Amino acid sequence: MLHTFAVYVDNKPGVLNRVASLVRRRAFNIESLTVGHTETAGVSRMTVVVDTDEYGARRLEAHLHKVVPVRRVDNITASPSISRDLALIKVAATGEARTHVMQLVDVYRARIIDVSPESLVIETTGTEDKIDSLLEVLRPYGVMEMVRTGRVAMARGTGTPDKPAQASAPAATPVGDGDRSHGSV
Repeated sequence: MLHTFAVYVDNKPGVLNRVASLVRRRAFNIESLTVGHTETAGVSRMTVVVDTDEYGARRLEAHLHKVVPVRRVDNITASPSISRDLALIKVAATGEARTHVMQLVDVYRARIIDVSPESLVIETTGTEDKIDSLLEVLRPYGVMEMVRTGRVAMARGTGTPDKPAQASAPAATPVGDGDRSHGSV
């Protein structure tokens, strides 16, 4: 089963290597790893997705807490959460094929961000399944190049996994492009 961890770390050189090495030493395969700045200066957030059982996830979380630059670890796998992936896809598209590709882009609520005489570059965000589906319908036209960010995820609502939302807070109303995974929109 895939487990998603939000790991908050000091934004310093070598931290990514320390965390990735810890996961490697414990013989877990990283399915997805994204890193970015947070709302707090000097703190970065790593979204780490690993394929393991419940026991392995608890073990990994305990080991992550021991890494010196790690400030907090949240296993958001079982929490209601929102997750997204971003992909840039370059597709061969000339003539009538260009029109078909543009129609597919609209159906998937993606965007064309670059146009050249021989190709289109498409930007899409959504669940991994949505992006996989778009890739499959684009393959017959010729996917020339593709890059994906990996999963980013966040717990739903006003609280965080270690600070739950107050009971008086109104329930979140789903908005977005209709993607659904782990309670996401």
